[in-house]
Parts: sequence; structure tokens; C-alpha cells
Amino acid sequence: MENLNQDYEQINALIKDIRFVMVTFITEEGHLHSVPMTTQNTDFNGVVWFIGAKNSELVKNIATRQQVNLGYSHISNNDYISINAIAECVHDPEILEQLWSPAYEAFFEQGKNDPNIQLIRVVCNGAQYWKGNGKLVTLFKLAKASITGETEQLGSSQSVKL
Repeated sequence: MENLNQDYEQINALIKDIRFVMVTFITEEGHLHSVPMTTQNTDFNGVVWFIGAKNSELVKNIATRQQVNLGYSHISNNDYISINAIAECVHDPEILEQLWSPAYEAFFEQGKNDPNIQLIRVVCNGAQYWKGNGKLVTLFKLAKASITGETEQLGSSQSVKL
């Protein structure tokens, strides 16, 4: 359990400042498709929540094909994370209340009472992340490698089961 909490903390540290995530899902035709979704301001605990629209391609497809992938990137730090998960549509007014922001009114005319709102709960199975050394350190190491011909460690990578 201690290792799992450490993994949650590491993932949380990597994604906490990333505003948008690409959610990849399987279409009716069996193709992979990605859409940007807004990351909620909650600590990572193995479950990620999104507010979507019932008439969206994502919601329509996860009803029968629940496997998804969350792709986060923090380009200025050279941090990347890929999380495989299972998504499900959920009706929970309390969770909606916790996640709601006035910014969503741009998408839902009737606010929190809009009948097109759909909560999406994503239960994470595992993750792969790449932790960079920051842009300046990476540029320095790349320049050094090109001059010396030596290889450089540009960061670290870790796989975790959640």
C-alpha cells in the first residue's frame, strides 16, 4: 500500500499543473480517437473525473468500449505520462457539484442542470511516465552529447500498476 501511495504522489506531482489531457478511446469502427478534456483540480488517487456531454463521441463510445488512455504532457518540464484506464458514465450530483466551474457554462447552456451533462469516471489501471530534467538541462545535455559523442541520460521512466 505504501508503494501505491508513493506512485499516486508521483503521478499527482507530474499532472497537477497540466490543464488539459488527451483522452484516447475506441470508436464504433474500432479505431483509436483522442479528444482534449479538462483536468479537474483534484489530487490523483487512481480515479480521474471529467465532465463531458452525453451527445459527444467520447461518451457514446465508452458506453460499450470502456478502455481509454489518458495522455498528459508538461512540455516545459519534459514530463509525460500515459495512463491506461476504464471509463464509465456516472450520474452523481454531489460529484458534479464538487467539479463544477462557471467555465462549463460556455458548453452547457442550462448550467449544472443541463440535461446533456455527463460525468465520466476513469478508473486507472496502470501508468508509464517519463520525468525530464527540465528544458534548460535537457538542451545542455543534448548540446554536450552532440559535441562529445557521448550519450546522456535525459530523464527517468517508470511503469506502475495502479
